[in-house]
Amino acid sequence: MSATVLDGKHVAALTEAELTERVSALKQKSGGRTPVLATILVGDDPASATYVKMKGNACRRVGMESLAIELPGSTRTNDLLRQIEELNNNPDVHGILLQHPVPSQIDERAAFDMIALEKDVDGVTCLGFGRMAMGEAAYGCATPQGIMRLLAHYDIALEGKHAVVVGRSPILGKPMAMMMLEANATVTICHSRTRELQSHIRQADVIVGAVGRPEFIRAEWIKDGAVVIDAGYHPGGVGDIELMPLIDRVSAYTPVPGGVGPMTINTLIQQTVESGEKALG
Repeated sequence: MSATVLDGKHVAALTEAELTERVSALKQKSGGRTPVLATILVGDDPASATYVKMKGNACRRVGMESLAIELPGSTRTNDLLRQIEELNNNPDVHGILLQHPVPSQIDERAAFDMIALEKDVDGVTCLGFGRMAMGEAAYGCATPQGIMRLLAHYDIALEGKHAVVVGRSPILGKPMAMMMLEANATVTICHSRTRELQSHIRQADVIVGAVGRPEFIRAEWIKDGAVVIDAGYHPGGVGDIELMPLIDRVSAYTPVPGGVGPMTINTLIQQTVESGEKALG
């Protein structure tokens, strides 16, 4: 079997070309203004700083602007909430990203939920999640929304399929399951403590690895012809799914790296452009 490689890097590049045109058109219509993504980095975690830098670079590639806000690691919850409120009230900011994780003394959920719905381009608020789950307008969480876009690009239909999502995080596993349910898949949500996990995975037409453990999902558990989506990334270039033995017997798969990862940042940028178009267009 020749599997389709779900190339997120390729799809992200195509989308960036389209977004560049949209930003240029918006700039002409709005007197030189462009969408602006505000990123908030609390503390000096090197990995988080790298991710924020990558998002800023992605903004510049499509011609839009980013506003980088760096706060000390000693920042308290109320200080962060005030900063987010200031950005909510700033008409020149169209998207707000709070880089995860934040230092332990901060109530991360309170900080996420302070972000205004119309600027929640990373899809992290409870209000945004609830609206998305009910089929109402909201920006989806960037990683699962990126996965849905990737599947759509390669014409992989979910209707009637049995999708198994392994992972239940509030910004990946849970919204992924709701998005697939909205697309008329039959969805099973599993996690690291699920009993008889192998038997659930063997039934999957579409398997999503989002459990956060390297190669936790074994190749032998996955049936021939399945669609394999690996949302994990770990040292050594491996994901949450044991991928190499699957390449010759599944119908489609996301490479690690180069599959889901590029679609996450790309979706964040796309949703910021959409927010900017609503505000400026």
